[in-house]
Amino acid sequence: MNLYKDCTLCPRLCHINRYQNKGFCKLNNKVKLSLAKPFFYEEPPISGTNGSGTIFFTGCNLRCVFCQNIEISKYMKGINVSIKRLSEIMLELQEKKVHNINLVTPTMFVPSIIKAIKLARKNGLKIPIVYNSSGYENVETIKLLEGYIDIYLPDFKYFNNDLAKKYSNINNYVENAKASLKEMVKQTGTCSFDNNGIMKKGIIVRHLLLPTLLDDSKKIIKYLYDTYHDDIYISIMNQYTPNKEVTGILKNTIKENDYNKLIDYAVELGINNAFCQIEGTQNDSFIPNFNYYGIKK
Repeated sequence: MNLYKDCTLCPRLCHINRYQNKGFCKLNNKVKLSLAKPFFYEEPPISGTNGSGTIFFTGCNLRCVFCQNIEISKYMKGINVSIKRLSEIMLELQEKKVHNINLVTPTMFVPSIIKAIKLARKNGLKIPIVYNSSGYENVETIKLLEGYIDIYLPDFKYFNNDLAKKYSNINNYVENAKASLKEMVKQTGTCSFDNNGIMKKGIIVRHLLLPTLLDDSKKIIKYLYDTYHDDIYISIMNQYTPNKEVTGILKNTIKENDYNKLIDYAVELGINNAFCQIEGTQNDSFIPNFNYYGIKK
């Protein structure tokens, strides 16, 4: 089945023929990339000492008003590449001794990614593959990835669909995030690491605290722990950096005291497998320069 011909790759279910038109994501069937390089700002078991071999895909199936990667998610900065070239990029990153191949916002290109992984493995790719996404996934698409993805790194952005509609222009975020995460955990099982603490298999769920939304964040943390306990890791993030287009309450950075309250709440719940961030992450310097590095031959 050609999944680009009647696209239902994400929960928006556009049913667009992407060979002829573009759906909500503003993408056709051609893989579009903006950056491919070792990245050191992921969680410690992902970045390690050599970095994560991060490939940034252009486009997104969300419309988060606060997006930090607005250049590629809204303004679609990127270069089209072939499946063969995508597989070569994976191998070139492996040659740089990165710990994994980290696919960022890959949802819209899953059929091409599967083909590229097959080709790269045939030509010597051995390191784990990370699927780094917004959490807004069609569970049927995630099922296609079984056997190809070693580590899932999804967001869990909201526990209230009204907030998801207001800030990301989606109607059914929570249900799809829960369902896709369940499938991800089914595929990977309990997290495993090598002798140097680098993750080889498993799940890290990211949650970014947004201004004034502490109560919603607490509900997410509680849901994740009540449902999965220590089978997953939770990354509780404070790095919210408002972009220049954001208005209203989201124009502010988060309050340090709110973040501390969220961390204290996680401790009270008994969460052991978690990552938190120190101060100083609310800074544009953590936003990549999407200059096409590593994309062209």
